[in-house]
This record gives sequence, structure tokens and C-alpha cells, in this order.
Amino acid sequence: MDNFDIIKKNLQLKEENLSKFATKSCNAIRLKEESNDIRPAFFRDTDRIIHSISYTRYIDKTQVFSFLNNDHISKRIVHVQFVSKIARTIGRFLNLNEDLIEAIALGHDIGHCPIGHVGEAILNNICQEKMNEYFMHNVQSVRNYMTLENDGKGNNLSIQVLDGILCHNGEMLDNIYKPSFDKTKEQFLNEYLSCYKEKDTSQKIHPMTLEGCVVRISDIIGYIGRDIEDAIRVGILKRADLPSDVTKVLGNNNRDIINNTILDIVSNSYDKPYIKLSDEVYQAINKLKKFNYEHIYSKANDSEKLKYYDKAFRSLFDKYLDDLNNHKKESDIYTLFLDNMSSIYLKENSNMRIVIDFISGMTDDYFQDSYLKIANDVNDKNS
Repeated sequence: MDNFDIIKKNLQLKEENLSKFATKSCNAIRLKEESNDIRPAFFRDTDRIIHSISYTRYIDKTQVFSFLNNDHISKRIVHVQFVSKIARTIGRFLNLNEDLIEAIALGHDIGHCPIGHVGEAILNNICQEKMNEYFMHNVQSVRNYMTLENDGKGNNLSIQVLDGILCHNGEMLDNIYKPSFDKTKEQFLNEYLSCYKEKDTSQKIHPMTLEGCVVRISDIIGYIGRDIEDAIRVGILKRADLPSDVTKVLGNNNRDIINNTILDIVSNSYDKPYIKLSDEVYQAINKLKKFNYEHIYSKANDSEKLKYYDKAFRSLFDKYLDDLNNHKKESDIYTLFLDNMSSIYLKENSNMRIVIDFISGMTDDYFQDSYLKIANDVNDKNS
């Protein structure tokens, strides 16, 4: 037996000691069969995610606050790292597959477009108006790794990782998260395609693994307290404003909120086929979530900013669609996107879908620069 065989055997022994509800790497399912290497399947998926081009763009995508001159405000990259650490902590205490958890967590928000949820809402409106489809960042995250990465050929991540990403929906809080253990590859693909056409599909689906459930609740834990810290830092909230009945249960700072929630989950979920919050902690998080929407998210952008962003997204959509329809090969959508994509991608996607893929992948700064560029061009023509 050579060293690689010994390493593989040690890794297999490690997985044999996981919880009976954990997902074993040997059970990973892929859309395309491929040969294995020394790495466990989900560990390999994490490598593919962090080495992807789109992962690099996390660093300049909005979490809540856009274009603030403050280096201490969270960006999307910080959020996914928080979610990964929180989820892996829960997974370690529950003896689940941390490789699968890490892959889902680090990839879950890759489909977020510029300007965060504000941008997502605007792109959703555009997609409904122009294509009779819905745009959601969780769906675009799956599309990114299944279709867009690797020059339009996809990264062939495991179905368990793609499913966890699709079902991560951190806006939906439950007191218990039960996985659909019997979900098949075909069911996952049907759910994915349904999200484009059926408005409520994304809210109804559940992860096929317990690890996916861990990431789903960790998404909420990862943002709910940190967003409060950011809001205090930018001056739109004071710590004393937090509801006292919530702080008595969770604490009044991000550290305590994370710690108390994790301990509650572990206490109520150990050796169970589900992830559960106590009623007390569930109600506290639900109330804190509503508080955040009222006092943070609704105040992060004023009406003028919202109008500006809406105009910018629509202007970019119209501009790039016109460039494609008229084969303007000097356009950024060709030189920075399409020229690098495979013939398969070009053949299988409409011009509208290509434009959505291009815009949704932009960082905040590139989005802003692109809009100002076309706005200046219009002004020059009219002067």
C-alpha cells in the first residue's frame, strides 16, 4: 500500500465516524461523471469554488451598505466567511460533514448582483417584464457554478452542494429545518428550473442534506448581528435601540448573538435528523429580523438612491441588449464576457439571458463605472 492509499483509507475512516445523519463524501452525485483524486468529493468542490473567477468578485459586492467610505463595513466576502465559520462550528458539534458545509457556505451567495438585495429586486423586475421569469440570487448562484464558470461549461459541483446553495434562502426563518433526504438529482433539477417560472418555489424547497440545513440557518446567524454592528458603525442605529426582550435572550452584540444561537441549535439538534431552534430563541431571532428590516435595511438606501440604481440597471440592460442584437463587438459584453465563453453557452442562451448573466456578475464598482460610461456617452451625443 502506497502513501496515497493510506491517506485515502484514513479519510474514509474519518467519515465512518460521522453522525448517521451526515452526508458521506462517497455519496456525492455529479451531473457529469468524473474520475476521483485523493481529495474527498466535497473538499474538491470547495477548491473549485474558491479558485473560481466569480469568487474573486465577492470582495467588491454589497452586503447591506453600498459605496460608503468606510473600510470596516461588511462586504459580501466577509458575510460568506462568517456563514462558513458558523456553519462549520455547528457541523463539528453535530458531527456532520464539514467539507460539504464549507462548500455550500462559501458558494451560497455567488449569484448576488451588484448593490445586494436592492439590485436583486431590480433585476427581478426586469426579468419579469422582459422574460416572464424571476431572478433570485440563490438560483443565479447555482447557474453560476452549473453553467457560467469555466468559460460557460460549468464547474461540475456535486448535486449536494448545488442543492444546498439553491435552498439556502436566509430570508426564510423556521424553528425547525428538516432535510429532504430522499431528494434525487432529477428532483433537484426540477426545483432549480421551477424557480425561474414559479414565484414561490424558492420558498418551499428544502435542502437534501442536514449540512444544507445547517448552512441555511447559519446564513441568518451570519448577517443578523453583523448588520447591527455595521448599522451602529455608520450611525443609523444605537445599541440601546435594540429591543430588550430580544437582547435578554440573544445578547446585544454580534458575538453573543452568534454564540447563544449556536449553543441553542446544538442543544436542540444533537443526534437528530433535523436542525432546531428552541421556541424562545426562534421568537427572539424572528423579532430581531423584523427589527433589522425596519431600522436598518429600509434605511440603507433613500428614495433617490433607489431611483438611481433602478435607472442604472435598466440603462445597462438596454445598452447591452442593443449591443448584442446589433453585433457591436467592441462592447464590454463581448470583450469582457462573451468572447471568453464557449460555443455551448452562446448556443443555449438568449441575448436577454446573456445580459442578465453579465450584469448580475458585476462588482459594485464595475457596475457604477459601466453606468457612468454609458451615461457620459449619451451626454456627449446630446451636447
